[in-house]
Order: sequence, then C-alpha cells, then structure tokens
Amino acid sequence: MTVQLNLYLKAEQELYKLDSSVKAKFYDFTHRFRENPRGNGLQLKQLKGDSRVYSARVDDSYRALLVRAGTAPDGGESWLVIAVRHRRDVYEQASVAINRVSGEIEFIDLSVVGADALRRAGIALTPTEPDEGQLLPPVPAPVPVAEAHPLLAGHSPQLLRELGVAEPLIAVALTLTRAEEFDRLLADAPLLSKDVLYGLAAGYSPDEVRAEITSPAAADTEIDPEDFHAALSRTRVTTVDEALRTILEDGDFQAWKVFLHPSQARLVNRDFSGPARVSGGPGTGKTIVALHRINHLVRRLPPGHDRPILLTTLTKNLAADLAERLSELIDDPALFSRVEIAHIDQLAHKVVNENTLAGRSKRLVEDRAAAAELREALAELGLGSQWEPEFLIEEWEQVLLAHSVGTRAAYFQAHRKGRGRSLTRPERAEVWKILDEFTTRLDRRGIETWGQAAERAARFEQERADRIETRLAYQAQIDGRELIHRDAEASPAQLKHRYRHIVVDEAQDLRAAHWKMLRAMVAPGPNDLFLAGDAHQRISDNQVSLSTLGVNIRGRSSRLSLSYRTTRQILAHARTVVADETYDDLDEGRDTLSGYRSVLSGPVPELHGHPTWEKELDGVAALLRGWRDELAVDENGNRRDTRGLIAVAVPDRDMVSQVMYHLATHADLTYAELTADGPRGGGDIHVGTMHRFKGLEYQRVLIAGATRELLPRAEHVDRLRDQDPARYRRELRKARSMLFVASTRARDALAVTWHGEPSRFLAG
Repeated sequence: MTVQLNLYLKAEQELYKLDSSVKAKFYDFTHRFRENPRGNGLQLKQLKGDSRVYSARVDDSYRALLVRAGTAPDGGESWLVIAVRHRRDVYEQASVAINRVSGEIEFIDLSVVGADALRRAGIALTPTEPDEGQLLPPVPAPVPVAEAHPLLAGHSPQLLRELGVAEPLIAVALTLTRAEEFDRLLADAPLLSKDVLYGLAAGYSPDEVRAEITSPAAADTEIDPEDFHAALSRTRVTTVDEALRTILEDGDFQAWKVFLHPSQARLVNRDFSGPARVSGGPGTGKTIVALHRINHLVRRLPPGHDRPILLTTLTKNLAADLAERLSELIDDPALFSRVEIAHIDQLAHKVVNENTLAGRSKRLVEDRAAAAELREALAELGLGSQWEPEFLIEEWEQVLLAHSVGTRAAYFQAHRKGRGRSLTRPERAEVWKILDEFTTRLDRRGIETWGQAAERAARFEQERADRIETRLAYQAQIDGRELIHRDAEASPAQLKHRYRHIVVDEAQDLRAAHWKMLRAMVAPGPNDLFLAGDAHQRISDNQVSLSTLGVNIRGRSSRLSLSYRTTRQILAHARTVVADETYDDLDEGRDTLSGYRSVLSGPVPELHGHPTWEKELDGVAALLRGWRDELAVDENGNRRDTRGLIAVAVPDRDMVSQVMYHLATHADLTYAELTADGPRGGGDIHVGTMHRFKGLEYQRVLIAGATRELLPRAEHVDRLRDQDPARYRRELRKARSMLFVASTRARDALAVTWHGEPSRFLAG
C-alpha cells in the first residue's frame, strides 16, 4: 500500500524559499518515500532528542523531518513532513507534540532563538550531522548586559501551559529580556503559541488572551496527546499529490493572502440569526474571514443554481482581487459559479438597467462632472457667491439621496443629523430650488451620478421585496392545496429574493442607498448578511446608521484586534496619524484603535523631509532602488521577480504622473499605475493615489508628497474652520483615514517623505 504523505504548514513555507533545484529533488523524494519510506536510499532514522521525529535524506545536503501520523484511509502508513532543512540546520533537540488546547500537531525548533537566550534557559543544541573532521564551534561567553526584567515577568509556566503555549517554548520565553530575542523565538513558533506570547508581551491580560486567542482555537473534542492520527485531522496540512509541484511553483504570497488564522476561524463557521459584522484594524483578517465565510456558506447550499451568494465590495479592482483570492479557496468550478462577485456600483447599475426600458438608460458620470453642472446652475440662479458647491453636493447626497427625499415638503421635514451647519426654513427653500434645478439639468442631459443610480436601484429592489412580501401574505393552505396570489406584473424570477446570502467587504464606505438595496436583495433570516469593515479606513462622507436601514447587527458584532500583517512599528506610526480620533461604527456607536495590537515586528518607518519636490523625487528614487535591489535576491542568493512587491502612494493624480515620469527617466525603474481596473503596466513599482490603495497589500510602501498643503488640502479645509466647524472636522478625519489606509498597506516596511513642511498628521 502507498504511504500517505502530508505537508505541515511551516514545511510548505520553507519549501517556497528553497532553490528550484531543491524543490525538484523534494518532489522526487515524496514519490520515493510514498513507495518505500525505509528504502530507496532515504536513510530514515529517529532523532535522539524526540524519538517521534524522523530524519530522511532528500539529497546530499537537505533533509526532511517527519512524524508518523497513524494509519491512512487505505490502511497504509500516514506521515507528516514537518520541516525541510539543510543538514547542518537539523538538531537532535527538534521536537513534535500535540497541543493540549487546540489538539493540533506542533513542531518546535529552538535553533532560531540564539545562544544567549538558550543558555539562560539551560538548553544546548546538538547537530544531527556535524561536518566531518570539523569540531563544533565553542559556545561564546555571554555578552554582559545591564540587568533587565523578562518581557513576561509576572506570568507563570502554568499560566502559559493553560493558555496553549507549546511546552518546549515556555522556559525560554520566560527568560527573554529583549524584543529581538522574542521575535526570533516566535518567528517559527506554532501559531497559537505565537499569538499567546505576543498578546501577553503586548499588554493583554491573561483573561483577554484566554477570551480572544485561546478559546477560539480550542478543540471541540477531548485531546489524546499521543493520538497523532486524530491530531492530523485538526492540523492544516497539504496532501502530497500531483498538484504539489504547482503549489511549490506559486510561492507563498497567495497562500498567505487566504490563510485563516485560528483566532478568526470561530467567525467563519458560526450560524448567525441575522446580519452579522466583523470589524478590526488593518491586517486583522476581516477580508480573509469574509472569503472563508463564503467558502463555508457555498458548500452548504442545496443542489441547484438559484439564489446564489453575493460578494460585493467598494471598487472594481477590489472585486477583482477578491475573485482571485476566493478562487484559491474554492477550487470546484461548479461551487465557484454559485458566487456572484461585483463591486457595489456595478451591482446598482445592473439593477437600474434591468428596470429601464431600452433606449431610456442614462449615462453615468463621476462626481466631478456633476459638480460642474451644479456650478452652472448656481451661476444661472445668481447664487454662486452664497453657496459652496461642495456643501450642496454633500447635502444632496447625504440628505436627499440617502433618505430618498423627493419633494420640497419632504425636504423641510428631513433629518440632517451629522451635517453640522444648520439651515433655516428659508435656506432650505433656497437649497431645494438649487438642487431641483441641478437635477433637472442632469436629467435634460441624460446623465446621472453613481449616487443617483444607487438610490434608484434601492427603490427598485425595495419594490421587488414588497411584491415578494405581498405574495407571501396571499399564500394560504386550503384543503391541503397551496393557493398563491399571482402578481400580473412580476415574472416568477422577480417573486423571490436575488440572493440567499450576501457578504460585504469594505462595509464602512457604502452609501445608505447601497444598504437599502442590499437589505432588499436577501430575505431577512439566518446568515443573511455578513459585513466586514474598519471605521478607521473610511474615505467617504457617507453618514450611515445600519439599524435605521433594516440591518440590525446588535449582538452579532465581533471585533478582531490582532494584526497579522502590519508590524508593531508601522502600527505605532499609524496610531499617530489618527491620534485620539474616534470614528462612527455605522451602528450609533464609536470605534477606536483601543486594544488593537500587532503580532509582528519590523523596522521603524522611515520619515524624510526635503527642501523641494524635485529633491524629494530624487530621494524617493534612491530609496526605491535600494528596496528593489534588496528584494531582487532571496535569502538563498537566488534572483526573484519584484513586480508588485513595492508601491508608492501620493495625495493627488498629478503627483502620480510626476512620480512615474521621474522613475522612468531619472532612476531606471519600471512602474505600473494603479487605476480603477487595477495595475496598468507590468513594471516593478506600483504608483497610485492614496484612494487606490484601499484593500491592497504590499511588502514595502513609500508615501510621497505628505506635505502640509496636501494632507489635508489646506486651501479647501482651512477656510471651513470658522464657516462650518463640523464639516471641517469631517474633512480632517477623512484625510487622516486616507493617510492611515496608505500607511497600513505595508507588510514589512514603510517610508514617508515630504517637501517643505510635513503634514500636520505626521506630528500626531
């Protein structure tokens, strides 16, 4: 019988980093091992430190470490590859165990910790295969350092055990006094141990760690610490088959973008009685939870193709990114086809078109074009000096469109909560006159804005929902027969809701009309709506209260507080950007960054000022060249493709063109422009306005042009300070959010540059 062979997550990650020739040899090794693990020149042997760990020969230089995991379904042996290492990096003290809390298999390698830390814990490592004729180097004497308190002072070994820390890590973790040692210890630690230890070090109380990290990862069944077969079913592994070669070729970035962390998994499989929301700061996994939620829901659908699941988000390029990431999770084309993926304006446009007669549709225009029409209307009415177009556009969108105000009388009664500047009755009459003339002009030209389209789509969907409700009201049982009211104006397809489940990403930026439309598209009930968003990343002015729009998330709202993408150093910088600002959480509450922490560590963000824009561009080019050269070579000395790893964010469109021109003509760097449709061009460096960075992720990000005049745009914002203080605060909050979004797109490193005076947000 053929041996079943599986790959541990960390082993997969190690393989991604190896040279292609080693990957090819490992692929050959898997075939030989499955045929005969004790033959084929594999030299399978147990380690001396933990007899459950075996070493096997991949080639002259590399070894695979494995553990037996019981019996395969066909009766053969089951094995798990837990590491792939150069033979000089394999130590007898490598160990494997079943976590007492999660029930997962965990591989522990203390060789990454460092000699000083191991010495303090009384641990000495022994290589399994020292080079012949070469003595092991003597262990250096510890470097004298000023006495420092351990990072986990006050926490006992027993507490760490109860919280789920792997046993071999406990003694070492409790002795560490320096953050760099802590980072080294946890770089390759099992996920639960890493999260618990980082949580405690970051200031979480034991009860907070238990509630937010340990409990969600706990196994549902009793754990047998010796049953590796049962533990294998609870451990994330990849079964070795013909698809392994493709997995190894793809690299780890795609896998990382859809990896579901144990502390997030509880939200994916849970049944909710109605709409539910997950919130949290950048990198906490909101989008990943949303994608896995769809994967969970689609596999529970009954056979057929009706009433699919909808995944919607803010923009076209975000929708494309979500589609790509979801395809990594749902590899069955039949299941994937049952998920409709569309950005929210595309969805509204589709509804409007379905309800518009041929030849009567209107051309959609951006807000800039609508603002030009409004200025002309103001000029014709002789009111250009009395009213700001920006204020009127906001009044139109936040009051008239948001609340479907269609008459002058209704406008006099409309609530204007959150608008700041109050209006007298005569002023409301004048505003109505201006906006009525404005919308008449749009109608005469056969154009409408995306906001108007969303409002019309919401009305159409609500009418459809009303017809469905009427149909259900007429449904009755008489003599065992079902009598159904027939709506002469509706087709059978229009007498049921469009979707069974709806999942929304970037929920914080949707309009009120979008929420009305979505609410009407799915029948109220279990698992109907699932929302993911972060109030701190809102870059729109939309004033929304979900409960007043029929989306009641009370009691079904969860918050993720651990970031797995943004480093502690980048997070600390991002906190200074938002300062003590609080943000509307869409449900009559306030959201802050309180309790939000990172489990990662990296370099402190670089901040550079320059005397002129030209000098800043030179500095930008020099920094980008250095980053490009560093990333072009991996840790094994192999060349790699750097496209899409680095990005530049700037405040406005003119700067995008200027940065790209400078990179091409003065720095010998290639670029791709971030557009509404995604990157345009195949160059190394992605360049775009901060608005374009919503939902995107890069290894390194440079924010250029962060000057006082542009962040926020002083000529627009400063005059509002006395004229409209509430609007002034909203504009500042929006600009802070935009810089916050751009700053937290970086996974590993961030730099911010400016010329002249820096943005006021860079000073806290």
